[in-house]
Amino acid sequence: MNTLITGGDLSDEEIEAYKRYARDKYPGENIEQLDIHLDGDFVELTYHFAGVPFDRIRRITGYLVGTLDRFNDAKYSEVNDRVRHSV
Repeated sequence: MNTLITGGDLSDEEIEAYKRYARDKYPGENIEQLDIHLDGDFVELTYHFAGVPFDRIRRITGYLVGTLDRFNDAKYSEVNDRVRHSV
């Protein structure tokens, strides 16, 4: 996890404590960067999370599908023959 510190200096021990806090607060999330902004006695933390990959799911010929790779020739033909309506 990358760290960006603004507004002052922190010891390595304090930085690791903030990183632990971030991991405990968001378990299972991939935090790419932690911004630590110091303002006197106040600390502001900003978390930057990694993008989450997702598959597009569409309703085609009565089925919810992400890709057409499991369709047989007949279903694939139905997909090619259907009328597309533009919005």
